[in-house]
Amino acid sequence: MLSKYKIPKLSELKSRSGLRKIIANTGWLFADRILRMSAGLFVGVWVARYLGVQQFGLFNYAGAFVALFSPVATLGLDSLVVRDIVHDSSGKGQILGTAFWLKLVGGICSLLLAVGCICFLRKNDTLTILLVAILATVGIVQALDTIDLWFQSQVQSKYTVLAKNTAFVIIALIKVILIKMQAPLIAFAWATLAEVCLGAVGLVILYESKGYSLRLWSWSFPRAQALLKESWPLIFSSFAITIYMKIDQIMLGEMVGNEAVGIYSAAARISEVWYFIPMVIVSSVSPTIFAAKKTSESLYDQSLKKLLRLMALLSIVIALPMSLLSESIITMLFGNGYAAAGSVLAIHIWASLFVFLGVGAQPWFISEGLTELTMYTTVIGGIANILLNLFLIPAYAGVGSAIATVISYAFGSVLANAIHPKSRKIFQLQLKAILFFDP
Repeated sequence: MLSKYKIPKLSELKSRSGLRKIIANTGWLFADRILRMSAGLFVGVWVARYLGVQQFGLFNYAGAFVALFSPVATLGLDSLVVRDIVHDSSGKGQILGTAFWLKLVGGICSLLLAVGCICFLRKNDTLTILLVAILATVGIVQALDTIDLWFQSQVQSKYTVLAKNTAFVIIALIKVILIKMQAPLIAFAWATLAEVCLGAVGLVILYESKGYSLRLWSWSFPRAQALLKESWPLIFSSFAITIYMKIDQIMLGEMVGNEAVGIYSAAARISEVWYFIPMVIVSSVSPTIFAAKKTSESLYDQSLKKLLRLMALLSIVIALPMSLLSESIITMLFGNGYAAAGSVLAIHIWASLFVFLGVGAQPWFISEGLTELTMYTTVIGGIANILLNLFLIPAYAGVGSAIATVISYAFGSVLANAIHPKSRKIFQLQLKAILFFDP
């Protein structure tokens, strides 16, 4: 009788267990982002209505300005640290400790650069300088996000979700209180910093409660050299990504004014709220793709094809209805004062197709050891965005900036991969995913 039943091999059991962990981990990350998307959108829209187009634009200008220097704080280490822990879990203390100190120094440098540059650009604008200083301090606190990299490597992102969502909910309630109290704009910047601080404390508590200890982290100069040697292309790539994600708001602020930034930011908030989807999926799937690369080339290729096809499908399912209903969505959420953002959203939402495919390609670049190529492709996208904005903003303001964003994302995330022979493989996979062509 027993001969009728096939006894699964140990490798099959491990595979099933790994799949269950990925599904559970992805579920936690989706729950996190859905909560942030729903509650964050509700509170964010309330804040936008309360502040008005002018002050909302100024707040987003300051946030975009700080974001330009964020690559100095993160140093492009996150995916590399996760990969190194997956490959060498015995050295986790040294890997995490080195990453933490690098990120801490990077955060301090990021703060100094942001404040120095804004003082040069707007030396008589005390409010903007103070907003930038507060928001840039976030980069220092986020050095403790190194703990999240450990949880990612173990496919246990639920602990990060618990820590950061607790902080998010608390601060969301505080923002509602600030609105009721008719608090000034600067109070919302402090609330943003407080959320990151609370999240960091939560991560430390959960990390220690799982039996780990920050005291076991150690610094290694050779490890730091190795990480920075491999991450420097990712740092420049992050700069390029940040430029073509945030430079539009900065250029709008300088060329048109804070009100134009407020209109554009309302549309971008709705459009970019979906970008968590590829990040969640890729953060959960990446360890499996890294492992597949070591196991089987065919399994590795199939995993990449499925990931990119999923990215393309999800982005189109989101973009099509959002584009058609853009004006109704904007006025329903933000009110008639932001009505002009409807036409911006109808165009800007299509950038998600290229964002999804770009994020989906990241595991391939890391697995192939071609991180330096991402620097060149994203630099192309960044340059394209600046040039297009210079040409389109004077004529079309926010709509022109949205057009520039979509075109530059297409260049930086997909089309530029066709230039170098080594990256043409991922370009072909991306193109087939867009066309839904199954080879």
